[in-house]
Amino acid sequence: MATHWIKLVVVGLAVSFAAVDPGAAAEPSVAGLWQKIDEATGKPVVWFLFVDNGASYEGVTAKIFPRADGSPSPRLCTACPDDRRDAPFLGLSIIRNMQRAGLKYQNGNILDPRDGRIYNASMTLSLDGQTLTVRGYLGFEFLGRNETWYRLPDDAAKQLDPVIVAKYLTAPVTTTSALRRPQGGGKSADQVR
Repeated sequence: MATHWIKLVVVGLAVSFAAVDPGAAAEPSVAGLWQKIDEATGKPVVWFLFVDNGASYEGVTAKIFPRADGSPSPRLCTACPDDRRDAPFLGLSIIRNMQRAGLKYQNGNILDPRDGRIYNASMTLSLDGQTLTVRGYLGFEFLGRNETWYRLPDDAAKQLDPVIVAKYLTAPVTTTSALRRPQGGGKSADQVR
């Protein structure tokens, strides 16, 4: 009888430890597609694709929507200061060097392509992985501004330009696995079409 109780206690403890094992349930990752919404109109402005570069995460513009006022969107980042100067807006690396610490991403930077300014950045992913709070700031994090972006469903990747797919997507877009930027030799846009 005592050995039966001991077995039950051991099994109970094993189940308890498995339930609190951090590897048992993986935290969501920022990797994937996100949508920024215009606060005034409620319409989409831009989609961002976050990819895992190994030690950091990068966010690039994956789809650009027409402006609410009907004016054409600029095609090149003429105000960008660094290697992004005169680069096309589609595929432009807006967020760089974000380092993951659980649901928080920090020590990165965000580019405002309208004026070419680069700000410090941090991001916080919701527990369910469906909303992302992006904060750009100067010097101190409390001197900044938040935006909330919304995760897009996995099948939204079908709507991306083939150039974006060829350059950044080496695996299907999923909310649980990280997307990795290809290490050279990726498919060309012609092969994807």
